[in-house]
This record gives sequence, C-alpha cells and structure tokens, in this order.
Amino acid sequence: MASPDGSTDAPASVSPTVQQRVRDHMDDLSAGERKVGRTLLAAYPAAGLESAADLAKRAKVSTPTVLRFVTRLGFEGYPDFQRVLIHEVHERMGSPLAQFDERNATPSDQDFLPYVSSTFVSTVSETFDHIPRHDFLAAVKLLADRRLHIRLFGGRFSQVLADYLAAHLHLMRPDVTLLPSGDNSRASALLDASKRDVFVVFDYRRYQSTTIHLAEAVANSGASIVLMTDQYLSPIADLAHAVLPARVDAPSPFDSLVPAMALVESLVAAVSEELGDATRDRLTRLESLGYSDGWKTRGEADSSY
Repeated sequence: MASPDGSTDAPASVSPTVQQRVRDHMDDLSAGERKVGRTLLAAYPAAGLESAADLAKRAKVSTPTVLRFVTRLGFEGYPDFQRVLIHEVHERMGSPLAQFDERNATPSDQDFLPYVSSTFVSTVSETFDHIPRHDFLAAVKLLADRRLHIRLFGGRFSQVLADYLAAHLHLMRPDVTLLPSGDNSRASALLDASKRDVFVVFDYRRYQSTTIHLAEAVANSGASIVLMTDQYLSPIADLAHAVLPARVDAPSPFDSLVPAMALVESLVAAVSEELGDATRDRLTRLESLGYSDGWKTRGEADSSY
C-alpha cells in the first residue's frame, strides 16, 4: 500500500514478518509443512504462540513436521520462531489505529486518483509476488482437467468473481456450473458431489459461516477445493487442495476485490494455455453456433462482451 507520502516503497522495517516468511517459502515446503503453513496463516498469529505439539495437532501433522517447518523458514528452532513472533505481536499492538488510518487517510498533499492508483498497483503487485507457485499450478491443473466437473460459488460480494470465472471456463471446457446464491441450491449440489468434482470457493474476510460449512461438506464428499481468499486466509484453507490469497487493502473502509479479479484473470490465461488446442476447437465450435450464452456474432447489434 502507498505510504503516507504517496510513495509505494516498502517501509524501512528491515526483516520480513513471520507471516511473510511463510508465504515466501510455501513453494519450497513439503505437503505436510504446507499444511502447517496454511494452519498458521489461517489463525495468525495465535496458532504460532501455541506449543509445537499443539500446532501439530491443529495442522493434523506430527510435531517433527512442525519443527522442520520452522527450520525451513530460517529459524534456529521453535523457541527462536516464537521469540520473533512475540516481538512482532508487540510491535503491532503498539499502534492499534495504524491500519485504519493507513487505509482511510488520503495524504493532504496528494490528489485522490494518484493515491488510489498507487494503492491498487501496490496491492496487485504484492498479490502476485506472494502467490504460492505450487498452489497456483495445482489450481490450473484441476481447472483444466476435463474429466472433472467444476462448481463455483462465492459470498455476498465475491459471487461476482465466481460468475466471471465460470463464464470464461464455460468457453474453454465442458462441465462448469455456477452455483447461485442461496443455501438450499448450493446444498443440493452436494448431494452428488464426489471425487470427480472441483469446487472453486471464493471466501474473503468476514468469512461466511454458511460458506465454511458447505466447504466442510465438500471436503467430506471427497471433492477437491480451490480456495480464492484474502491474505489472512479463510478457515477453508485447512480443507483446500490449492489456496490462492489476494490482498484486500483498499483506499476506502471497504475491502477491495481488484487484486482478486487480477488473479482470476491469471487463472483464465493459465487454463487456456494448459488446454491449448482444446480451447481453440471449443471456441471455433461456439463461433459456428453464432449465439451462445448471450455471445452474439460480430454483425449483430449489442455484441457486448
């Protein structure tokens, strides 16, 4: 996010936070260590203040896995890890209004639009800098597997992202279903859910309990979950096969979905690339139909995208 003087330079606070270290190392971790990382981020920083045994229990891994995890982050051991985390917590507690002020105060010497622009450019850049490569590739592989049925749903605001991604996946592959808002219609989709299904779930902070309960049922059915969430991670992260966090910082009191939309666009591009000629063939057949899903031919009026 832009600093108070309008610049987008990182603050001079030298060493990265524990949270940042976890994100930066996610691609280098084993499957068990990634579970520890996601568990820590989902309940950050509280989970890291527990004993190694308690964190292992929470992540459903062994205690040695937790100890290997903190070593992979560059700590000498679990006591060193907790010492740094406690110091970080104390620093944050020193200015409880800092985040609110940073997100809502427009610098007096800066025009509003440049300030907004720098904020969005920064959050999009930070989102892509910290996306776990392993999770992104896993998500693309699942979405491009035409043997699987893709189902998508989101929350009050993020449903628009689910709709957008579903519309593009429809153009590239078969068996894509956007689940409408409403607990009953979404719950009914679980009746036939199986290992042949992939649920793309959009859940950003102020996480909805109904969304979490549905995700738990999805996991119990054996279906895979691709989670699109914020940097603080929805509790669904513990259940997901791929977790793609986006920054939600905004120059207003409301969280932004701009970086999340950029991430959705990246999935569209990557899935198209993965499917290759299959996408071209499908688009060719759609063009031959002249009209599909509201997509009109070039010669017609109202040929909006």
